[in-house]
Amino acid sequence: MSTTLISTLFPLICYFAYNIIVPLVERLRPSLSSIMNMQRRRWVGNAALRESPFDAILSGNIMGSVSFLASTAVLLILAIFAVFGQVPALMNTLNSLSLGRVYTTLDVQLHLAVMLTMFVLAFFAFTLSLRQFNHFCIMLGALDHASPISEPEIEAITAMNALGARNFNSGVRAYYFSVATVAWFVSEWLPIAACIVTILILAHREFFSSAHRTAASAAIIAARRQQEKQR
Repeated sequence: MSTTLISTLFPLICYFAYNIIVPLVERLRPSLSSIMNMQRRRWVGNAALRESPFDAILSGNIMGSVSFLASTAVLLILAIFAVFGQVPALMNTLNSLSLGRVYTTLDVQLHLAVMLTMFVLAFFAFTLSLRQFNHFCIMLGALDHASPISEPEIEAITAMNALGARNFNSGVRAYYFSVATVAWFVSEWLPIAACIVTILILAHREFFSSAHRTAASAAIIAARRQQEKQR
């Protein structure tokens, strides 16, 4: 397998590998996403006790953000399709930049296909997330405030919210790794380095960032408050 092909496929491989490995690491150390799942559980539990448009507003804001990124993915997909029809012009532009590389039509077309795949994956992840958040809103709106809400029902609604968040994170990661695909036009080794840097940044944000510490502290405080109420 040539270096060009490896560097072309490397961002896509890293994307899939990261999505597989992170859930395994979460068994040893809770990630920011898993900590936020605890806050989602508190949100649903508190929403079951109140009748106000507050929860609908929060859900609408979340769905608006997901919808925006899904629409952006569609525009990027259409842009790459347009580039497929202008490969000769693209190669002339790349050669005129004097980047010290020799491009072949097959290499460029294959790389564009990888870029297209990344954004298609992002689009599907965002639209699935949007659908799951929509289900969450329906389930949240179906709560009967006239009677106590059972724990299994709360857990089911929380799980739907968590599924939407997981697919949203998957779509965002596709965006992050797609940045490395742009580096391919400069050097064969640059996308590999960019993927490694991206993985380090994502891992830091997910497991060691200040947001992780803040969310963990909030979860601990909430757990202590809950224990005091039960005494």
